[in-house]
Amino acid sequence: MKLSGKDLLGIKEMSTDEINLIIDTAESFKEVLERDIKKVPTLRGKTIVNLFYEPSTRTRTSFELAGKRLSADVVNITPSISSIVKGESLIDTAKNIESMNSDFIILRHSAAGAPYLISKVLRSSIINAGDGSHEHPTQALLDILTIKEKKGGIRDIDVAIIGDIAHSRVARSNIYGLTKLGAKVRVSGPPTMIPWGIEKLGVKVFYKIEDALKDVDVIMMLRIQLERQEKGLFPTIREYAKLYCLTPERVKLAKTDVIIMHPGPINRGVEISPEVSDGPYSVILEQVTNGLAVRMAVLYLLSGEVE
Repeated sequence: MKLSGKDLLGIKEMSTDEINLIIDTAESFKEVLERDIKKVPTLRGKTIVNLFYEPSTRTRTSFELAGKRLSADVVNITPSISSIVKGESLIDTAKNIESMNSDFIILRHSAAGAPYLISKVLRSSIINAGDGSHEHPTQALLDILTIKEKKGGIRDIDVAIIGDIAHSRVARSNIYGLTKLGAKVRVSGPPTMIPWGIEKLGVKVFYKIEDALKDVDVIMMLRIQLERQEKGLFPTIREYAKLYCLTPERVKLAKTDVIIMHPGPINRGVEISPEVSDGPYSVILEQVTNGLAVRMAVLYLLSGEVE
């Protein structure tokens, strides 16, 4: 089986079979990452360009390592020191990159829909590494892989996503993916951070974190998206932490074998207490490891090398 298109733009458009294909392929690549020589020749001769218009450490490094583990040539472009600051449009920039025979363009952009825009005019495979508040598909895929490993599957597990739902592309992609695979998802956060009509995506809404955490299998905490918010969505950081920070006492409301996730970077003491983020239920570092395997799988499946 192959992915249906040349691009990975979002989880919303993907079938359950495609999601499972990526997860299964990622599981096989995890074996590669455990070898002494963590490199295979799968994408030798291919060129990957990381085009990140927003700051990123984890995602960009993960894609860069994934490409290098597959023996591809990887180039990072930083907009602040490129022609972009001179007024060049996204489409012109992307076309110029493709003219240098790039095979993949991995795009992070502050505008929702940016990866879709360039995918229509380029032959290269476009991978969405986060577009505004819209989607972040590879983050959701690595989260799904982590949950599957820890819980043995996705169907019928209870997942609570807590925090700034309105501005979180991670939340949207996870909601699409988890509900397609049969999980029961609930969201919680201040009313100003819960999008109107989100129940239509098949989730339950709780405004008190204590209600959302009761008897769940998975807790997924989100970073407050200060850079995307309007002012006045909550009184102060201290007030937010008082009402929504995941503390050891609140963890006790979940199931005894709960796992705790966070896409990073963590604001310690705001979204999650240090005791919890570094505690026995945390799988945050395992998410990072799984992110590398998932991105290797995506690059491989989109490369045309699949038999």
